Amino acid sequence: MRAHARRVAARRSLYAKELEGGPEVFFTPRRTTCPWCSSCHLSVRLRTRDHVQGKPGRFVVEECLDCGHLFQNPRLSEDGLRFYYRDCYEGLGEATMARLGSSPLAVRLYRSRACALVPFGRPSRWLDVGTGHGHFCAEASRIHPGTAFHGLDRGEGVELALDHGRVAEAYRGSFTELAGRLVGRYDVVSMFHYLEHTTAPRAELRAARTVLRPGGHLVVEVPDPRSSAARLLGRWWGPWLQPQHLHFIPRDNLCRALVREGFTVVVTDRRGPHVPTDLTSAAVNVLSAVLPAGDVPWLSERPGPLARGGRALAVLAAVPVLCVLFGLDMLLAPVARRTGLSNAYRVIARRD
Repeated sequence: MRAHARRVAARRSLYAKELEGGPEVFFTPRRTTCPWCSSCHLSVRLRTRDHVQGKPGRFVVEECLDCGHLFQNPRLSEDGLRFYYRDCYEGLGEATMARLGSSPLAVRLYRSRACALVPFGRPSRWLDVGTGHGHFCAEASRIHPGTAFHGLDRGEGVELALDHGRVAEAYRGSFTELAGRLVGRYDVVSMFHYLEHTTAPRAELRAARTVLRPGGHLVVEVPDPRSSAARLLGRWWGPWLQPQHLHFIPRDNLCRALVREGFTVVVTDRRGPHVPTDLTSAAVNVLSAVLPAGDVPWLSERPGPLARGGRALAVLAAVPVLCVLFGLDMLLAPVARRTGLSNAYRVIARRD
């Protein structure tokens, strides 16, 4: 605990300097048209805050009334993305994300994703874009022995994945910028819950076509903005994940975009990709909103001992409730997968 407090204290001056102008400086100007179809018929779908880290700022998701695309508006700038990603997947948040990435539920999801490509033969090389710490690649290699799994990510996690032997090659940087170096190298490109984080999803699809050999496959999984759970749970729905998720693409929109970019859609699936944590993640988001802040470096000073103790007791008291909700999520998963409650979808497309 003391080591954590020292790490937080060491970061406090950096965050204070970045927040001198307020969180408003991290946004680009608000769009007046849809980034997917250019329609000017927009409506506010969601106003929320950062439930994951509790960093300051308010975020708006708007919906296009013509094509159904949803997007963060105004969108974070590159500086804003760096600010809100810092200490989430790496730094202070690295240990937590590593535990989540290697949990039994995560492993089951990885295996389901890897098995989805089994009917299309054994790939020689597979590029996982947005690989994080490479946990998917490590598990998928059990399903596809002999396949060389390579990882690409903007963060340092991909380098840790290489160090731990989870990927055979690691690329750190922007996929759209690196694609020119990887032309036609891969039999499979995967984007599991990656596309919604990007500023220009169509450019990412073009990059995938560039690095795939003819006849290779692209597999994409993203949150489903038309999930009934999104309506029922409102701003507490976990997959909104503001401010990190910038685009929410309806399935038909993504399929049409893939065809325009030179792919043939061969499989769409709303059952396998469902992540059974909707009730649990909604409750965690509510807790994040009502509990006093923890000891985090984006606060100007450390909370007092009473505030820290009260937060710890409240979290402890919430654990049994969260366990019950997780059990309900698992029990309801078969129903969710067969109905509009499924919270994600998968598309597999062949490069023509």
